[in-house]
Amino acid sequence: QVHLVDAGGGLVQAGASLRLSCAFSGWNFNGYALGWFRQAPGKEREFVAAISRTSGDTLYADSVKGRFTISKNSAENTAYLQMWSLKPEDTGVYYCAGRATQRNNVYYSTPESYTYWGQGTQVTVSS
Repeated sequence: QVHLVDAGGGLVQAGASLRLSCAFSGWNFNGYALGWFRQAPGKEREFVAAISRTSGDTLYADSVKGRFTISKNSAENTAYLQMWSLKPEDTGVYYCAGRATQRNNVYYSTPESYTYWGQGTQVTVSS
């Protein structure tokens, strides 16, 4: 059974940086494509970033492109979302998600594509 634990959120001012982590427990971290989503109050969960199982391919939402970086560290069985130049509109609960895949260079951008989810970590950006 796969278990994901999100961490690293907090309250920051606009322009600050945060790094979120997603600790993976289970079998074969390298067999999973991973993604980050966020949900603001009163809004639907939205895609933020995704990475293929080999880490060779990444995809970002237009709203975060150039400011966020998704990565996987196989030695730590952990995925990260590095966020720079945070804006108030980045506020929300951030969730990591994972799905097993045998395809090396594929990432997934819809919530329905993922099997496992972290519990979420709150990010609040004040203006």
